[in-house]
Amino acid sequence: MIRWTLWVPLGLFLMFIGVAAYQLTQPKDEFIASTMIGQPLPEFDLPPASADRPGLSAQALRDGKPRLLNVWASWCIPCIAEAPQLEALRRQGADIVGVAIRDRPEDVARFLANYGNPYSRIGSDDLSELQLAIGSSGVPETFVIDGQGNIRYQHIGDIRASNVAVLMRELEAAR
Repeated sequence: MIRWTLWVPLGLFLMFIGVAAYQLTQPKDEFIASTMIGQPLPEFDLPPASADRPGLSAQALRDGKPRLLNVWASWCIPCIAEAPQLEALRRQGADIVGVAIRDRPEDVARFLANYGNPYSRIGSDDLSELQLAIGSSGVPETFVIDGQGNIRYQHIGDIRASNVAVLMRELEAAR
């Protein structure tokens, strides 16, 4: 009887090791996709984050024109890396609107002066309310919004040169 009770903890321990080893061999999904893809944007009305661009509202994104909605911040290092790609998208005809997350107007202005301003509108999301409402898990993230204000596509992370064509195709598909 004593020998059997000694083997139970060892068996449980080996079973735990087996489960852990199995989990370590599974591919890791580092990105959390928004559950809002295919859904309309929630109602919002953000004040301007920059003195030279208007703020952003859900109503402004329901005018029949598809856009890229870029969630970013002046304190975000990957946002600096994606700035040239946003400019490339703008040059190719993409209308890009921005949502500045937890940022001060002077920091937004400095970022735009240093790295360019591809945005037609920039809203200030001081409490990350819109960011969370659309299912954005961090900065930067870019969403394709169709002309009716529906989220059609999500790009998680900074935009690389290889992503520009994909985003342009998704934007075109949203027409």
